[in-house]
Amino acid sequence: MIHSMTGYGKSVVQLPTKKITIELKSLNSKNLDLNARMPSIYREKELSLRKAIAKVLVRGKIDFSIYVETTAEDTSTKINTPVVKQYMKQLQEVTDGDAIELLKMAVRFPDALNTEREEIDETEWKVIEVEIDAAIEQIKKYRLDEGNVLEQDFKNRVAAIDDLLEQVILMDPDRIEGVRERLKKGVEDLREKYDENRFEQELVYYIEKFDITEEKVRLKNHLEYFVDALNSKDSNGKKLGFIGQEMGREINTIGSKSNYAPMQQLVVQMKDELEKIKEQLLNVL
Repeated sequence: MIHSMTGYGKSVVQLPTKKITIELKSLNSKNLDLNARMPSIYREKELSLRKAIAKVLVRGKIDFSIYVETTAEDTSTKINTPVVKQYMKQLQEVTDGDAIELLKMAVRFPDALNTEREEIDETEWKVIEVEIDAAIEQIKKYRLDEGNVLEQDFKNRVAAIDDLLEQVILMDPDRIEGVRERLKKGVEDLREKYDENRFEQELVYYIEKFDITEEKVRLKNHLEYFVDALNSKDSNGKKLGFIGQEMGREINTIGSKSNYAPMQQLVVQMKDELEKIKEQLLNVL
């Protein structure tokens, strides 16, 4: 079972004096990159929130946001009436403007508005925490659903590589025979006498250099290991990436040793499937 690093979760709660919206977005990243945005009143909770989110989401570029829409009755900013009146009185001494215009000017001056420092209501915060947990559960489900799609795509592509490998295995005897015939014809074209036994010894040595038996076996094992890792309980994109690298190494070696056009065409197709797997693995948790 694998999880994607792409996900989205959202939860909204309506409190008596404010509306709270929690959002979580994640994209792929080599490590955990968590960006948190929230009103200053909740900053003291940021560290514990980061730990809770990191524990569940583990890896990815994650944006966590808390948005607050406050009703007028609960505003923390109030007009400093004595200061504004004093400003207006002073302005009247230097201009004959009407009261509305003087008020517009006065409220722009320093200390015309008081912003009271809010304290967290713990009862309210407990409600918000429940909604944060709900948003985390949403993004977990999103990641799992995306992971299921990726998993099926991986299995299809691994099956395609396995099928191509079977074709390589079937044509390998013809490839070896073709190499043998080309070498023999090359020697005969020299029109020189040669020791048949010595030629066979050299031929065996030469053909052994082009033998791909080990590569075929190892690639087969890597394909099976990859599928086993997909079916495991944990999602481990890094482990799958390592297996993918080993698969690529064997495919490349088969291609370099093949010296046979039909087999090289199959190798190109295997490489194409593997590149698509590697590209998608960047998004696996």
